Amino acid sequence: MGHWAVSANLADMNERFGREIRVFETSPVSPSLNAAPSNEGDETDDFYEFTPEDYYRLLATKKEDKFLKTRKIREAEEAARRSRITKAVIRVRFPDNHTLEANFHPSETIQNLVDLVTKVIAQPEQPFYLYTTPPKKLIKDMSQDFYTAGFCPGAIVYFSYEVPKGDNTLVGSYLGEDIMALKDLHVSADQGQQSQPVQVEPESVVAPQPPPVEERKPAEKKLVKPKWLKM
Repeated sequence: MGHWAVSANLADMNERFGREIRVFETSPVSPSLNAAPSNEGDETDDFYEFTPEDYYRLLATKKEDKFLKTRKIREAEEAARRSRITKAVIRVRFPDNHTLEANFHPSETIQNLVDLVTKVIAQPEQPFYLYTTPPKKLIKDMSQDFYTAGFCPGAIVYFSYEVPKGDNTLVGSYLGEDIMALKDLHVSADQGQQSQPVQVEPESVVAPQPPPVEERKPAEKKLVKPKWLKM
């Protein structure tokens, strides 16, 4: 498939879902250590994880706010922080080690994420839930926006069907066939971009010019009085 055809298919899928989405496969390791294959410019999982340092820094900030700042100032600063964040990059990890990545606006609600997942999974009629980890915490409040939920600028959530433990009746791919095809489309698009020759304009060659030759003036003769001449 040509590069332009691949780009057109990707654009059609993005228009279909109303947002930019990607699909890729991750290594089969523990959920907290899963790392998405990163192309240049992609954020690592550290970009999405809430670390202990973040917690203590947030705690210290809250204490400082409580004692030193008025409510009006805190609200103004919070509004300023929120205005600087323009998107929430959400990655949904599935048990078969595939990841769906989608961009949302921070003011959109988690219900928008649930609606998107319902459209892309292979068995939308089956009940499912989303959760974060560690520790495992089910996402229940679908009315929260991504900023309030702490999912900005990005977050990783996990998908699971609501089936009894040990029930293996739900087999096969978790994502629909058309969504799984996005994985190959993105690979083709990346390869197409890398294979495009880079046009380099030849530099004009300027012949070096010899340094200017200075004209030498004849040395002036100094008149010397002869010894025999007496004045």
